[in-house]
Amino acid sequence: MHRLIRKGGPLSWDGRCTRKAAPIRGWEGSLLEKRKVFVDRQSLLDELLEVEHFRTIYHMFIAVLCVFIVSTVVVDFIDQGRYVLDFDLFIFAFGGLPTVLATWLVMFLYTLLVPYKALQLWAGSYHTVRFPRLFTAILWGALLACHAAVLGFYPIYMVIQHQLPPASRFIVVLEQVSAMGQGTEGKDQAQAGQEVPLAQQDQLSCSHREVKPPALSTYLYFLFCPTLIYRESAGGAASLTGSPRQFLGCLFYSYFILERLCIPVFTNMSKQPFSIKTLVLSIFNATLPGTFLLLLSFFAFLHCWLNAFAEMLRFADRTFYKDWWNSTSFATYYRTWNVVVHDWLYYYLYQDLFWLFRGRSRVAAMLSVFITSAIVHEYVITLCFGFFYPVMFTLFAIIGVTFNFLLNDKRKSPIWNIIMWTCLFIGQGIQVCLYCQEWYAQIHCPLEQKTFWGLVTPRSWSCRS
Repeated sequence: MHRLIRKGGPLSWDGRCTRKAAPIRGWEGSLLEKRKVFVDRQSLLDELLEVEHFRTIYHMFIAVLCVFIVSTVVVDFIDQGRYVLDFDLFIFAFGGLPTVLATWLVMFLYTLLVPYKALQLWAGSYHTVRFPRLFTAILWGALLACHAAVLGFYPIYMVIQHQLPPASRFIVVLEQVSAMGQGTEGKDQAQAGQEVPLAQQDQLSCSHREVKPPALSTYLYFLFCPTLIYRESAGGAASLTGSPRQFLGCLFYSYFILERLCIPVFTNMSKQPFSIKTLVLSIFNATLPGTFLLLLSFFAFLHCWLNAFAEMLRFADRTFYKDWWNSTSFATYYRTWNVVVHDWLYYYLYQDLFWLFRGRSRVAAMLSVFITSAIVHEYVITLCFGFFYPVMFTLFAIIGVTFNFLLNDKRKSPIWNIIMWTCLFIGQGIQVCLYCQEWYAQIHCPLEQKTFWGLVTPRSWSCRS
């Protein structure tokens, strides 16, 4: 709801105009004055695919998919004498779609109506109520309680109660996180929103104190737009890129990678004696499918899915990512991999934390953002897979933070790009290997008695059935 308020004045939580504050010594004005501006531009891959040489690389990936399909058909004929391509994995992974749709509908209607009506009530009443501070505290306290119930506990309950499979869980959890981002920037809902960053509001004059929510239709439009940053207008020219077909192609690509490169390797791994040699070999064997899944996830979601919604809604700014593949530092990689999430973290979390620290510690603000992002990533993985194994958190919050400072923006040589890619390859191998091992360990060695330590201790460490 932070993004719903138009450019207004520096209102305090009791609805009164705050005083003009003196600038804080040591602040970087350019940092705090940065604002997201939408411009009409294509996604970078769409521009690159117009170049014949780059389009050939795209064709090579399609050729690899063809090889996977042919090899699957040939192996089926050799093993069973017939063509067996039943897509059981798809049917399992996307089971329970009616439950997913019902859960999404509840979260969507809540995000559409409740925060918007609460903002209207607050904006229309704070001038007239006798105790504006108490009124504000009660209203936002009730709203946060509703957020916790509807956007917090309800999706978790539906996922666990109905035992949804991984892909269906991912849809619910991703929508939950998105709805929380769209409806809960609670600490400065009463401020002037992204149109006036929190860090600058104390310096505004008290003459601009009108708070005017946008039209409901505008808010509805931005709930579906591929952005987490609210603006009054972001329309532009529409362009068609065939994104829905490419997205479906990525799903089938992922299916063949899992069927040919992951499932046969890890299905019976927990039945074999454990050794460091086996683990290391498994990690490096998982590097290839892990890299494929990384690239497919990027292309399917950040390019195809977001571009599909941008096309349908005539959303002009298609900068959902930048040239992260050219990064020579992890700092650049984190900024360019997912621009949609990075913008939200930067404008709604980092800038406000930097302001709260009074400009004294960029490192503290940066670490806070990293930890928050790592926790959310780990939450998504845990709920999707149905077990706790903090591989993602370790790689993100510990190793990733370390690399962010060691491989910083000062590294410009091409060798650092090679190092970055090497780290990405190994990191993906670690994740695919350990998560696959844990998935099958949970199946082969179920807990006889559910205890706290049993739930948080990886089963693959002890499962040797």
